[in-house]
Amino acid sequence: MKFHWLLPSFLSVFLLAGAAEAARLQSWRFDASENRLYIRTDGGVQPKAQLIFNPTRLVIDLPGTSLGSPSVNKQLSGAIESVRVGQFDSDTTRIVVELRDGFTLDPQQVKFQGISASEWTVDLPVPVRAGDQNPISEPGGERLSLEPSASEPQSAEATVVQNVQLTSDGFLVRTAGGRPQINFEQSRAGDIATLDIEGATLAPGAGGQQPQTNGKLGVERVEVRQLPTDPPVTRVTLRLKASNTQWRASVNNSGSVVLSPGGTIAPILRRSQPVTVGRPARAALARVQSIDLASNGTQLVVRTDRPVSYTSGWDQSSRAYWLRIASSSLAGQIPQLDANSPVSFTASQEDAETVVIWVQPRSGVQLGRVTRPGPQLLSLQLRGTNASAGPSLTRDPNPQPLPRRTIGSGDVPQVSNRRFVVAIDPGHGGRDPGAVGIQGIQEKEIVLDISYQVARLLEQQGVQAVMTRTDDSEIDLEPRVSLAERVNATLFVSIHANAINLSRPDISGIETYYFDNGKDLARVIHASILDGTGATDRRVRQARFYVLRKSSMPSVLLEVGFVTGAEDAAKLSDPAYRSQMAASIARGILVYLQQR
Repeated sequence: MKFHWLLPSFLSVFLLAGAAEAARLQSWRFDASENRLYIRTDGGVQPKAQLIFNPTRLVIDLPGTSLGSPSVNKQLSGAIESVRVGQFDSDTTRIVVELRDGFTLDPQQVKFQGISASEWTVDLPVPVRAGDQNPISEPGGERLSLEPSASEPQSAEATVVQNVQLTSDGFLVRTAGGRPQINFEQSRAGDIATLDIEGATLAPGAGGQQPQTNGKLGVERVEVRQLPTDPPVTRVTLRLKASNTQWRASVNNSGSVVLSPGGTIAPILRRSQPVTVGRPARAALARVQSIDLASNGTQLVVRTDRPVSYTSGWDQSSRAYWLRIASSSLAGQIPQLDANSPVSFTASQEDAETVVIWVQPRSGVQLGRVTRPGPQLLSLQLRGTNASAGPSLTRDPNPQPLPRRTIGSGDVPQVSNRRFVVAIDPGHGGRDPGAVGIQGIQEKEIVLDISYQVARLLEQQGVQAVMTRTDDSEIDLEPRVSLAERVNATLFVSIHANAINLSRPDISGIETYYFDNGKDLARVIHASILDGTGATDRRVRQARFYVLRKSSMPSVLLEVGFVTGAEDAAKLSDPAYRSQMAASIARGILVYLQQR
C-alpha cells in the first residue's frame, strides 16, 4: 500500500505559529459543497496528515487530542464516500476522509489553513476518476481503520539509525529494522539541509558519531541527534558551506537513506523591505580581545573588535554573575585578575558562537548593570569601598520612564525592592522561521527584535531579563522552559507573531494566551499593548501551549500581530512600531510586577 505524506512544503498556507497540544476535539464538520473540513479543539494543535491510495483516503491525526465521545462514521454522497472520526490511541484523535472506489485527488492541492491555534480548515480538490491520474495506486488496497492495531502504514519493526557515512557522492544513513519514512527539507537560504526519519531511534552510541566531512561536497559538518518527540524522530542535519546546491534524499533498496547533491538552486528573491534588527551576521564572529579592570577598579571592561549583542544575569546556585556575548569567539588567552581585585572571573567558549564570562564579586563588592560606553566596549559596574556608588543591579532607585509616545498615557511604574527575574522567550529561530508573511517577513526576526528591546527596557527599570535565545538559533521547547526554571524566573513571557492564509490580508490584531496561573499577567500585558499601540483586540485566550503548561511561574504567550495581515505586516516591518510594541509589553510586565 502506498501513501503520501503531506508535508509543509506541499501546504502553501501551513503557517500557524507555535507548536502546541490540544486537550479535546470540540467539533468538526465536513461541507460537501465546498469539499472543506472544519476542525475546532479547545487548545492548540498541529495536525499531521497523509494521503493513502487504493482506496484513496486522507488521514489527519491530531496529536495530544482526545475525542471524548464514541467514534463517528458519517456517510456522504458523491465522490467522497465518508468521514470517520475516532480515537486512534490514547493521545491521538484520527479523522479519515475516504473517497469512493475509482476516485482520487492530487495531494499537492490539499491545503491546511490555520485560522487560530485551535481552529483549522482542510480544503480538498475536486476528486477525479482514477485511471492514469493516480500512477502510484496499487491493487488490493485495504480500508484504513481508526484502531491502532489495524492502522497503516506502521512498520512491524521499528527503524533504528546505525550511523552516517561519507561516500564519494554524498552521505549514506544506514538503518536497520523497519523501512524508514523520511521528511527532507533544505532551508530557504540553502545553507542547512535537514533529514527527519519518522519513528526512528538512534542505535546506542550513534549520537556521538558525527561523521567527518573534511569540507567535501561543500558540507561543513554533519549533526546526528535524537529529537525529544513522541513518536521518536532522528534528525540528520547538513551544515553547508555552499548555499547554491540543491540536496536530495531517497531510500534505497536496502532500506538506507541516501543524501546526495543535485542541481543548482535558483537565486533567492530577497525581500524588498527586510526587517533589520541590528545583529551581526552569524558567519562573522566578533572577537573578545580583552577583559580587564578600569576606572580605578570600578568597572570590568570587555573589549571586542566589533559591536556585539549580549545578555546577562545571576546564577542562583553559584551566586555568580554571567555575561553571554552572542556571535563571538575568544581571541586568545584572557589574563586573570590578582587576589586583591574586587572580582574574579572566568571566560570560556560556551559553544561555537557564544562566549560566556562568569564574574564572582568578592566580599563587600556589589555588581551594577552592564553598560556600553563605546561601540566595541561592554562595562560591568562595580560598587564597593573603592567604587563609585552606582546603582545596584537589584534595584534602580531612580528609574527612567519609558517614552510616553510609545506607551500611551502614564509613566512606567517603579517596582518594589524585591529582585525580579523575567524570562523573555523569542519564538522559533534558526531553521524554523515561524510564520512567513507578506513580502516574506519572518516571525523569528520580528520577535527577536521586539524581545531584545523588551529585555533592555526591563533592565533599565531594575528588573533582570533573561532571554531564551539571543541570536538566530534553533531551540526546542523544553530548553526554553528549563532556562526559566533554572534562573528561578518570576515570569515567563513568550513572544510570537501570528499568521493565517495569505489570501486573508484583512485579518490583523493581537492575541494573548495563558494556561493556568498566567491569567492576570495576560490581561495586564494585553491591555497595555492595546493602549500603547492601538492594535485590533483579538482577546485574551486560554491554550495548552507547551511553554505555558510546563512552566511553574506565571506565563503568557503573546501574538503581536499577523504577518499575513495587510495592516499588521506593514506595522511589524517598521522598526518604530516594533519599538512601540516592545515598550507596551515592558510596561505591562512592570505594571504586573508592581501589583505583586
